[in-house]
Amino acid sequence: MGESTSRTDAPSDQQTQPLNPDRWRSDFPILAKQIHKLPLVYLDNAATTQKPRQVLAAMDELYESKYANVHRGIHVLSEESTDLFEAARDTVCRLLGGISREEVIFTRGTTEAINLVARSWGDKNITEDDEILLTEMEHHANIVPWQQLAARTGASIRWIPITDDGHLDLEAFNTMLSPRTKLVAVTAVSNVLGTINPIEQIITTAHAAGALVLIDAAQSIPHTPTDVRVWDADFVAFGGHKMLGPTGIGVLYGKRQLLESMPPFVGGGGMIRRVRKEGFEAADLPDKFEAGTPPFVEAVGLAAAIDYLQSVGLESIADYEQQLATLAIDRLSAIEGVDIFGPPAAERAGIVSFQIEGVHAHDVAQILDRYGIAIRAGHHCAMPLHLRLGAPATARASFYFYNTPAEIEALAEAIEETQKVFRKNRKK
Repeated sequence: MGESTSRTDAPSDQQTQPLNPDRWRSDFPILAKQIHKLPLVYLDNAATTQKPRQVLAAMDELYESKYANVHRGIHVLSEESTDLFEAARDTVCRLLGGISREEVIFTRGTTEAINLVARSWGDKNITEDDEILLTEMEHHANIVPWQQLAARTGASIRWIPITDDGHLDLEAFNTMLSPRTKLVAVTAVSNVLGTINPIEQIITTAHAAGALVLIDAAQSIPHTPTDVRVWDADFVAFGGHKMLGPTGIGVLYGKRQLLESMPPFVGGGGMIRRVRKEGFEAADLPDKFEAGTPPFVEAVGLAAAIDYLQSVGLESIADYEQQLATLAIDRLSAIEGVDIFGPPAAERAGIVSFQIEGVHAHDVAQILDRYGIAIRAGHHCAMPLHLRLGAPATARASFYFYNTPAEIEALAEAIEETQKVFRKNRKK
């Protein structure tokens, strides 16, 4: 990987003492809300996370006292906004392991980051003779851009299967790799099964076969320490709203030599060095991929969210969420008629998807809402995975460090009440 004099060092994340959610819950105004006159139990964190006052305050301060467009004005407000925006980039660099700031591209979210690679790198490098490997557990955001690329180029997509217990079939993966494999696109953590994939192993194996690797880290970076240099990842995509930050902000990390070789994805102001009637010359990284007014207020919010998460301690967060997953799996497994999908708690993140016999997932979510409990129901933007599971829809509870064991118990009791409701209805 190319080095830069503007690389930022990664901070140590040594806080591993037991996490007490009550220490942090008061920072989240929405957690005091009542739903149907009951305390809110927010268990939909894999979809999006709630925002602490510190993130809201950082964005409000910029809007109220320092707001102006970045990289454009030669006046105090613009310089202040620009400084905050670029400081946010440095914060992301530290989060990802002290990478070069030129390797951090701000996008509008994980989806746009993956599409950027598919359009820019993919259109330049993929041909009809090439193969792209995806997994059966991918989110649509890490499927559709590659299907579109295959449609444009004639390339083939192959699917790495999963085992019945929700792991990637790594033996099949090894046999599928060939000189035709140009890219492996894989999620670090399944948004349905919670499976934690062996990313370092996958990347090492793919690189040995001559393939690049893109990691969808939307469900991993908010929950555990990450060093993309240890991974040796070629591309990593994640979004802000799943890690206490605002919507409308995401990040694409790419190895510098790869990003430098890729053409711009979107044209316009900010991404050019000069424009003539005959054509244009693109700016250097990272500006080349940040056309137009960037989401700079959202970037400041993301930086505040990262600072907050590091004050909690990402290692502590990962440990605590696994405790919650263990508690949830143990408690829900004891309820007759509840089936849980995915690996054992020790091998998953804080995501538990389940079915209740005889009750559609949408009905489960609707009834749980009456108890003030927010979960997700449906295919979770992972239809190929649900086809593999033989389940048209699942109910999903997903946890963050501000959730409590008492909320897990509230979920279990509400599920038991849901079963009673449907038993009564079937008897009528």
